[in-house]
Amino acid sequence: MVRINRIYTRTGDDGSTGLGDGARRSKADARVEAYGDVDEVNSFIGAARLATAHLPAIDRLLAIVQNDLFDLGADLCRPPAGDEARAERPPLRVVETQVTRIEQAIDALNERLEPLRSFVLPGGTPAAAQLHLARVVCRRAERAIVALMEKGETVGAPALAYVNRLSDYLFVAARIANDEGRADVLWTPGAHREP
Repeated sequence: MVRINRIYTRTGDDGSTGLGDGARRSKADARVEAYGDVDEVNSFIGAARLATAHLPAIDRLLAIVQNDLFDLGADLCRPPAGDEARAERPPLRVVETQVTRIEQAIDALNERLEPLRSFVLPGGTPAAAQLHLARVVCRRAERAIVALMEKGETVGAPALAYVNRLSDYLFVAARIANDEGRADVLWTPGAHREP
């Protein structure tokens, strides 16, 4: 159970923050950047949900996703150490079942869509536009997690897979929000090159 008594602690006034294992890192550290970007995705999904109330299946999954993203933030803020399975209180990690849930949701929505014949421009309905915003922020979070890994830091495979699948889900959900793809705004290559 999480218990927060005070919002400010003043411990970050020097530009550092505490990780889940108690270590201090710069607020510009790659790990902090990664879980900060995940928090940003969560906020964009919260905003998107204001426009998806008329799409109950999407809104229900987005509510689950918001909770999962806190799991992902907890996962990222605690670097793996030793044999976690034997720990008295193992750290919270994203697991494959969370990834599978999103894959199943993608498949269910995708069955309702015609195949794409062009790239989709972000827009259409307000709900689709909000979902596209969440999608691109999710892709940024994915890049931050990859950058963290490229610095030699360990990240669980399900954590990276989760954000990759989530951005795919947000794309498909945006198409559903665009009248099941009928209101998609399609890219026309070179359409405005001539005066």
